[in-house]
Amino acid sequence: MATNHLLIMAYGGPDTIDDVRPYLLDVRHHRPTSEEIFHEIEERYKLIGGRSPIKELTEAQAAGIQQHLDQQSAEGESWEVHIGMRHWYPYIAETIADMKAEGVERMVTLVMAPHYSSMSIGAYNKAVDNAADGIEVASIDRWNMLPGFLDALTERVNDALQAFPDDVRDSVPIIFTAHSLPERIRESNDPYESDLNATYEEMKSRFPGHPAYWAFQSAAMTKDPWLGPDASEVINHIHADGGQHVLIVPVGFVCDHVEILYDIDVEFKQQADALGMQLERIRMVNDHPTMTSALADLVRRRAAEAGWLA
Repeated sequence: MATNHLLIMAYGGPDTIDDVRPYLLDVRHHRPTSEEIFHEIEERYKLIGGRSPIKELTEAQAAGIQQHLDQQSAEGESWEVHIGMRHWYPYIAETIADMKAEGVERMVTLVMAPHYSSMSIGAYNKAVDNAADGIEVASIDRWNMLPGFLDALTERVNDALQAFPDDVRDSVPIIFTAHSLPERIRESNDPYESDLNATYEEMKSRFPGHPAYWAFQSAAMTKDPWLGPDASEVINHIHADGGQHVLIVPVGFVCDHVEILYDIDVEFKQQADALGMQLERIRMVNDHPTMTSALADLVRRRAAEAGWLA
C-alpha cells in the first residue's frame, strides 16, 4: 500500500530572542537592516514571551489534519503529514530533502494561509518548486471559502461577542482584518484582495446586526505604499462616530503569532484603551477540528483530482 504525503507550510518564527536577528534577515532576504529595526522587532517578541508559537501551532494543525485524514481515508489509503517553514526551521527545502531521502515521489502541498497572493502562496509554491525536483506536486492555492474554515471563524466570533456587555453584544462593530501587502500587487491583477473580499462578504452576512468594516494590518517597515486602510485608522473612525466597543476578526490569519499577539493584543489594545474603548479579538482558529476536518477533505479531493486516489 503506497502512502500519500501532505506537506503543510507556514511562515515560521524565532524560537528564542537570539533567533530574532537571523530570522529577520531571512525574511528580508539578507538586505541591510538597521539596528533600530532589529531592536524594534526584538522588543515586540519580548512583549509576547520572547518567541513565536507558530511552529507548535502548525504542528497541532498538522496533527489535527492527520487525524482526520486517517478517519476519512478509504480502505487501503494512508497518509503522512510533514511540515516546513518558509523563513525558519524546519525550512521547506529541508523537509522536502528529508522526504526525498524517504523515497517520496508525490505530495499535496497546503499553506496555512487561506487567501492567494503571488507574494504569499506564490512564494511558498516557488520554494517547493525549487526543492521538489523529482517529486510530483499537487498544490492547494486557496481555501478562503472552505465551509469548515468559515464555520470555525463564525464559532470564534460568537464566542468572542460574549465578552461584551449584554446591551451592546448584538450590535458590536466588527473589523475583519488581513495582513497588508505592497500596493504594487494591483499592477499584476493579483487576486489577494478579491479573495479577501469574498471571505469578508460571507462573514459579514453571518452577522447582519453588526456594523462591519474591512481593514489591513501589519504592514512592513518599508518606503513602499501598502494596502489600507490600516485597522488603527478604522478604530479611530469607529471612536469618532461614538463607538465604545469593537471586535477584531483576523480572517487572513489562522493561528497566534506576532501579528496577532503584538499587533492586535498590544498595539491595537493600547490604542483602544487610550480612547476609552473596549477592544476584543477572536480566539484564533488554530487547530479547530471543524477547520482541520475540512482541510483533510480538501487534501483528499486534491489528491483525487491528481489521480492519486482510487
